[in-house]
Amino acid sequence: MKILLLGKNGQLGWELQRSLAPLGELVALGRTDTPLAADFDDPQGLAAIVRELRPQMIVNAAAYTAVDKAESELEPARGVNAVAPGMLAREAAAMGAWLVHYSTDYVFNGSGRLPWNEDAPTAPLNVYGRTKLEGEQLIRASGCRHLILRTSWVYAARGGNFAKTMLRLASERERLTVIDDQFGAPTGADLLADVTAHALRTALQRPDVSGTYHAVAGGETSWHGYARLVVEWARAHGMPIKVAAEAVEAIPTSAFPTPAERPRNSRLDTTRLRETFGLTLPHWRAGVERMLAEVHDR
Repeated sequence: MKILLLGKNGQLGWELQRSLAPLGELVALGRTDTPLAADFDDPQGLAAIVRELRPQMIVNAAAYTAVDKAESELEPARGVNAVAPGMLAREAAAMGAWLVHYSTDYVFNGSGRLPWNEDAPTAPLNVYGRTKLEGEQLIRASGCRHLILRTSWVYAARGGNFAKTMLRLASERERLTVIDDQFGAPTGADLLADVTAHALRTALQRPDVSGTYHAVAGGETSWHGYARLVVEWARAHGMPIKVAAEAVEAIPTSAFPTPAERPRNSRLDTTRLRETFGLTLPHWRAGVERMLAEVHDR
């Protein structure tokens, strides 16, 4: 069995190279690879790659994720998040392949306090969310067998992330201000990659599992709660921290305006994923602490 992984060099793509390898022959491509470059600005080129390789599985880990920049770059964002995935879906349908695609909590408007389930009404607040939703819609319309995994607050030890930013700022400043009215679950790219591999093993035996699922770590927190955990963990493990525990100040979203509006409620209900694939999703704290230990030991 051949698996085509696109977006191999991102945080998720890097972890997927590990998790997908035991499932079959893995062909992992990035934007600058030679002779095959998976350039999402060139949908026809992507289609040609798919037709040449004829994989049984296509896993798309590429995305335009610059949320604020997308407000002024609609077409580039739409090309990567909607047009290219739609093309991949049509090619997958034509050859009977599975397509795995990652979407986001940003397809919802972030109202209320209850976790969103997969069938909740979508109403994106920004360009990024709208382009990701369009990508989902094009995949479903293609008729291909697919797994759309909506996730949130993704991080990894490799590359930049919120926790690393907090570590840097906490070593430089005596006070931090962090938003406390946006809620979600920090989700490790390693967890998401492992969930993908487990789900694909089931999908190969059960075509009926094709559909949309929410895939995030267990529990919930705010960005402020996330920051406090990072700072407390760092202090407990002897890292150079200037900021005092009580000096991580909670502020509302309104105090930190951004070009793109963010959803306040990014909680996602993972019941369908857990019951369909027989999975247990660990608490977000466990993943963050593991990532911090990995960063600390480098």
